[in-house]
Amino acid sequence: MNYRHAFHAGNFADVFKHALLLALLDALTAKAKPLCYFDTHAGRGCYALDDVEAQKTGEWRDGIGRLWDAAEIPAPLRRYVEAIRACNPHATLRTYPGSPLLAAHALRATDRMVLCETQEAEAIALRACLRDDARAHVHQRDGYAALHALLPPVERRGLVLIDPPFEVPDNDFASIEAALGQAHARWPAGVYAAWYPIKSHRAVVPFHRHLAQGPFDKVLVAELLVHPDDSPLRLNGCGMLVANPPWRFDAALAGLLPALRDALAPAPGAAQRLHWLRGERT
Repeated sequence: MNYRHAFHAGNFADVFKHALLLALLDALTAKAKPLCYFDTHAGRGCYALDDVEAQKTGEWRDGIGRLWDAAEIPAPLRRYVEAIRACNPHATLRTYPGSPLLAAHALRATDRMVLCETQEAEAIALRACLRDDARAHVHQRDGYAALHALLPPVERRGLVLIDPPFEVPDNDFASIEAALGQAHARWPAGVYAAWYPIKSHRAVVPFHRHLAQGPFDKVLVAELLVHPDDSPLRLNGCGMLVANPPWRFDAALAGLLPALRDALAPAPGAAQRLHWLRGERT
């Protein structure tokens, strides 16, 4: 696998993904019982925005950069921006936290994290990033195989984030479908969030159709387009499919998605979408 997230850290897709991730974790931690956060493609935990990879693409400037420099942060995005600021205590945007570090800030002392990363260098960096956090358990192994081996968690409550690199989109969609089917068989009550890129909606339709047919009773989809869906040669947007979403999570996203669109994609052709594939309807 050649994918290195350092080139893309903090871009619009990361902002979308992590704002939704924090909303999910906030909804789940509203209940007192402990939970387990499971990340199948954890990455290195945090990324330096002044590194050569991030500077080469500069994608973060049209992502977190837009919010960091904003004179006023929209109310639905303040939670997310505060989490990013907590990782940059000197008031200068130097570091972008990955999903594991953001989850570590959102979770409680009684919660637990299972973080999987296949690339050795990334796994070593992830361990270093969270070396003082006893809640974090880092596994250098395939995240899909770990789901099969480690579910259900002892906590019986929690969230699985599936965020593959999508180097070969058809393969990754098929892998997510298989992983969700197997995970449901082992832990049907878990909450599952799967991020995916959007170059063309036609490539996403079979994935949606598959999850609309089961095995989960409730499946919610949120999407953000920063460009019109008219060119398969660029990343036009991204989405997140949430199986077993927390109660009234759709209402939370109904306020969050327009704020993300306005902040990240003010140009014509930008759009957001929130709909149920299965179960409740808004």
